[in-house]
Amino acid sequence: MSIPFDDRGLTLGDGLFETLLADDGELVAFDAHAARLERSCLMLGLPAPDRVGLRAAAAEALADFGLETTRSAVRLTWTAGSGGRGLERPAVLAPRLFATAAAAPKPTTPARLVTVDVRRNDTSIAARLKTLSYLDNVLARREALARGADEALMLNTRGEIAGAAAANIFWLEDDRLFTPALDCGVLAGIARGEVMATAAAAGLTVEEVRARPEALGGAQGVFLTSSLIGLRPVVALDGRAQQPTQVTTLLMRGRR
Repeated sequence: MSIPFDDRGLTLGDGLFETLLADDGELVAFDAHAARLERSCLMLGLPAPDRVGLRAAAAEALADFGLETTRSAVRLTWTAGSGGRGLERPAVLAPRLFATAAAAPKPTTPARLVTVDVRRNDTSIAARLKTLSYLDNVLARREALARGADEALMLNTRGEIAGAAAANIFWLEDDRLFTPALDCGVLAGIARGEVMATAAAAGLTVEEVRARPEALGGAQGVFLTSSLIGLRPVVALDGRAQQPTQVTTLLMRGRR
C-alpha cells in the first residue's frame, strides 16, 4: 500500500507499532501484543484497532511475502492517519493500519554489549511505548555496531540501566533475578513478562529495580529478551567477559 505524504506517522512519528514473532504462520502471543497496543493507544489518545483487523493484516503480510512457514517478524504499524501541517490532530481521526513481514532467524550466538552514549529519556511517556519515534534506539544500535558489538546497553537520564536498543535486560546475582523497573524508561516487553513469570514459577526471586551499570559487574549472568530473539545470553559487556549460568539455560528451554 502507499502512504500519503501527510500521514502523521510519517511526518511526526504520531503512531505506534508492535513486532510479533510468527512461527509457521502462528502469531506468537498475539493477544498480549494486541492488548499492549490497545493500552498504548489509550495513553496517546488514539482509537485502538480491532483485533480481527490486526490479525488479518498480519496474515496478509505473511502471505504477501511468502513467509507462512518461516520463522518471521511481523510488524503492525498503526498511525494517527492523515493530518494538517501543524502539531494539532484533526478533530476526527482516521488511523491507518499496515503490516509488513520479514524472515527472522533466531540468534545462535550470545550477544556482545557496549554501553552507548545515547540515553533513554525516562521522563518521557514515549520511552515506555513502541511509538513511531524510535530514533534514539536507531542511533544506539548504530553506535554499538560501530564499536564492534551486537547490541547497545542504554542508560537513562539518571545513569541507571534501562535496557538494550531492542530488548529488555536481566541479570542474576545471589540467586535473584533483576531487571530495570518500568519507571527507568523501560518498555514492558512481552518476553520480559513471560521470563519474569517463568522465573517466579521456578522459585527464583525476581526484582524490578533502579540500578547503576556497576551492578552488572558483579552479575553471575546477563541476558536479553524480546519477542523475536527470545532469551539471548550476553557473553561480553564493554569488553569484559560474561558467563552464562544454569539459570539462563533453564529459562531458555522451550522458548521459540
